[in-house]
Amino acid sequence: MTGAGRTNVRVRLVAMLFVISAIAFLDRTNISVAGVQMRQEYAIDQIRLGWVFSAFLIGYAAFQVPAGWLAARLGPRRLLTLALVWWGVFSIATALVPPGSAHAITLLMLVRFGLGIGEAAVYPSGNQFVSRWVPTQERGKANGLIFAGVGAGSGLTPPLISAVVAVGGWRASFYVCALIGLVAAVIWYTIARDRPQEHPAVNAEELAHIEAGLPDAAAAAAAAAGPIPWRAILGSRAVWGLFLSYFAFGYVIWVFFSWFFIYLAEARGLDLKSSALFGMAPFLAMTIGCLAGGAINDAVSRRHGLYWGRSGLAMLSFALTALFLLVGSQVDNAPLAVMTLALGGGAIYLSQSSFWSVTADIAGPHTGVVSGLMNVGCQIGGALTASLTPWIAARYGWAAAFGTGAGVVILGIAAWAIVDPRRLIGAGPAPARAPSATVTQ
Repeated sequence: MTGAGRTNVRVRLVAMLFVISAIAFLDRTNISVAGVQMRQEYAIDQIRLGWVFSAFLIGYAAFQVPAGWLAARLGPRRLLTLALVWWGVFSIATALVPPGSAHAITLLMLVRFGLGIGEAAVYPSGNQFVSRWVPTQERGKANGLIFAGVGAGSGLTPPLISAVVAVGGWRASFYVCALIGLVAAVIWYTIARDRPQEHPAVNAEELAHIEAGLPDAAAAAAAAAGPIPWRAILGSRAVWGLFLSYFAFGYVIWVFFSWFFIYLAEARGLDLKSSALFGMAPFLAMTIGCLAGGAINDAVSRRHGLYWGRSGLAMLSFALTALFLLVGSQVDNAPLAVMTLALGGGAIYLSQSSFWSVTADIAGPHTGVVSGLMNVGCQIGGALTASLTPWIAARYGWAAAFGTGAGVVILGIAAWAIVDPRRLIGAGPAPARAPSATVTQ
């Protein structure tokens, strides 16, 4: 950041949200690595393991809007703390499901559904935080950093979980993840506050900088205290454009989160060590793509306006993703295929900051609810691909499975075209704000 004497508390808290985001994806994707051993112990095939994956996403989707409402009412500090503790409990519960039980699969599905309920709080809470703490001109980079945690957490999962599984078995991996989450809960509750005005370390210069880039605080507070404008939200074409495009996003990314490690082990014939190494590639690309997308988002918005910075970047991102998935799925050489498919993961994450910046742009005090509704689309897409991908792969081959993802993401381009971040929900176009200084993350 620039500005003599200005504190950087918001940057530190956004960095902590990056860590929490990474932990969230460590907790949800560890089962894709542990699943290789779990399938043997529970005697289940890929399709039934897909049911377990989908159960998490159904719980996650079902509680997105309630989580957004709670984020506005309880505040991101308390809600994220409770969520991290919840994740820890249900991570441990996953390891405690007895394989000899006649209802083991049902119990696994219920536990993962419960984990999904807790993790539903993370991004609505994070976006509620962004809407209160981060000026409009800095939201691209802020969301880019937060969602880079997705790639970082997922990228760390294969080597970390493989190492833990090799030493202590698959159950130990869930205990380790639970411990990490509980430590993060203590740190977040200690350092975070719901609003910059409440944080003792925020000085007058930083507070003035934040408030200058936000809507009128009194009006926002009054709107937040009132009823949620459901008619305006559900009647907004931007909201439904975001919902549908995030459905496409979720369909593609959960091919990587749910099945990529297993694809490498079973379709490409790689051993555990090689799968862990190559399995990192898409998630490292996602991390880079997310950070780059945030920077590009702010830069293009500043030069050409919010529509091209947010929606235009997302459409280009989706087009590149479809191209890389189609090409990568046809490559015979395993390392080259992994690298090409990884570029598809990195390309789609160029759009991640656009999704979450637009919801803050158009929804103001109701950002948590609107972003939660948008995220339902992503999780429905993820739940569909978690169960549909192994069926397509078994019946038509993995090239068809990745090709289906490419087709879905092309439809997402059309959905993004109708999203206008300049138009507030329930109102006309927002007053033009000229983004000025950008945050340096």
